[in-house]
Amino acid sequence: MTETTILAAYGLLVLLTLLLQVIGGMQQLSLGYLLSSRDETRTITGMTARLERALNNSLVAMALFAPAILILVVLDRTGSASLLAAQVFLIARIVYLPVYAFGIPAIRTLACLTGFAATAFLYLLAL
Repeated sequence: MTETTILAAYGLLVLLTLLLQVIGGMQQLSLGYLLSSRDETRTITGMTARLERALNNSLVAMALFAPAILILVVLDRTGSASLLAAQVFLIARIVYLPVYAFGIPAIRTLACLTGFAATAFLYLLAL
């Protein structure tokens, strides 16, 4: 497994998060509303709302993680440390999704911080 493979795997995890959030939204909101321009604001609740917040957080994490990986690849600075950091990031994000969806705050925060720290380490490796 390479850093770019991990980046692709994380992209698939973000897509899964989006799919789960849309499925939840379809259960709470009418299909007509989902297909509309959504001028009228409706609120989702429960797991679907948590999945929406997890999706937003995952997109921010992707926006930070992807450039770090791509910089390391372009600079040819990948190695065992960057691979381990990328693996830690992916595992943390895999843990993050279900614990956020099921509303387990302490583990969610730990997973989020672990992924963030792994990303920060990747940027340090790029310097």
